[in-house]
Amino acid sequence: MAWHVSEFEEGLEAIAGIDGKLDHAHQAMSHLGLTALIYDYTPVTYTHEGTLITPSYFGMRDVPADMAALWSSSGFYQIDPVQHLALQSPKPFVWSYRRDDRTVLNRSLSEVHAPVVDYVHDARITCGMTVPIHLLRGDCATVTGIRHDAAADFDREAQEHLADFALLAHAVHAAIEPLFGEAERQSRAVRLTPRERECVRFSGEGLSAKEISLKINRSAPTVTMHLNAAARKLGARNRAQLVARAAHYRLLS
Repeated sequence: MAWHVSEFEEGLEAIAGIDGKLDHAHQAMSHLGLTALIYDYTPVTYTHEGTLITPSYFGMRDVPADMAALWSSSGFYQIDPVQHLALQSPKPFVWSYRRDDRTVLNRSLSEVHAPVVDYVHDARITCGMTVPIHLLRGDCATVTGIRHDAAADFDREAQEHLADFALLAHAVHAAIEPLFGEAERQSRAVRLTPRERECVRFSGEGLSAKEISLKINRSAPTVTMHLNAAARKLGARNRAQLVARAAHYRLLS
C-alpha cells in the first residue's frame, strides 16, 4: 500500500485547488469500494456552552444534493452521531445505521438521531468509515467514505480497508488544509469584525481602553464600543470572560 499512497500524494500535490484534490481523493477511494466522500474542517469543535459547532468547511462528493444544506444550515450536523463519535474518538472507525449491524455507531443511536437515521436510509448511504483528525491547536477534520447500497457483510469488509483509508484520509487533509483562507479558519459560531478582534486581542495582552486607543489611533470611547460589541457577541459579562471566550474561539491569533 505504501507505493499507492505515494502515488496518491503525488497526484494531490499536482492539483492546484481544493475541489480538484477532493475529486482526486473521491476517485482514489473508489478502489476501496467507497462511492461517496465527505471532508469537513472546524477550527473550534464546541461552543463554550458545549454545543457542537458546524464546520467552517464542507466538501462532499456523490451525496444527495440537499445534504450539504441540511448538515451546514439545518442542524443535522449537531445531531449526526457519526460526527459526535469522530470528535470523541482518536482512531478511525467503521459505522452502520442498519439495525442488525454491529458497529460502534449502533450502540449509540437514539431517538435524538431520528432525522439523520431516516435521511441516510432514504438516501441509501447507511454504511461507511470515518477518520477523525485531531490537531494540536484544537481544530479537527473528519474524512468519511460512504458506500451506497452496502452489502450485508460491509462492516467485516470495511475493517479490512480501514487502515488504507486512514492513510489516504490523512494525505487528503494534509493537502487541503494549507489552502484554507481566513473564512475557513474562523469558527462559524462567533464572527467579530477585524476591529473588534484587534481590540479584544490588545485587551488580552492587558492593555486598557486608553492604551488600545493609542495603538489603533482611535478614541478610547470607540475602543470601548468595539469591546462591548465583541462582549455581546460572545455573551461575556466582563473583560476577563471576554478574553477567555475569545481565546476559546481562537479569535486572539
